[in-house]
Amino acid sequence: MTLVILAVGLLGVAGLQARLQQSEMEAYQRSQALLLLDDMASRLAANRNAAGSYVTGSSSPVGVGMSCPTSTATQLQVDQKEWCEALQGAAETSGGGKVGAMLGGRGCVESVGSGQYLLTVAWQGMGPLAAPPAGVACGANSYNNTTNCTGDLCRRVVTSIVRVATL
Repeated sequence: MTLVILAVGLLGVAGLQARLQQSEMEAYQRSQALLLLDDMASRLAANRNAAGSYVTGSSSPVGVGMSCPTSTATQLQVDQKEWCEALQGAAETSGGGKVGAMLGGRGCVESVGSGQYLLTVAWQGMGPLAAPPAGVACGANSYNNTTNCTGDLCRRVVTSIVRVATL
């Protein structure tokens, strides 16, 4: 009887450990997304005269699965290239693969008028939760190909509004 109780207890601990690892990965991905979001917000604010040129729209994000710009003739091109590569995980490599960012990281810059820009970073979550609000379209329907991940339940997003003053 003692062995049965001990076995059930150990199975419970193993399940708890697996859930903790999943939660740790979700937290890591969110922190990486926030860093990349802040990075682009700073870049856009620093190059305010060309802010309108940073717009990608939600239908053409940069990041995983996309070709990053290669030209570095202007500050805008440098910023787009570096943000795209960062979203793809170029900050850290392992075995030749880029692993320094979120799973399937994508970024969008959208104009919301009056010198305001909605910046969004989207990525693949570890399991289904709640879908992001309908107004956040970056990466929509891009993460529905895994088990239990339909209706954008595995899409995670962080957003920020950057206001650029007209001087």
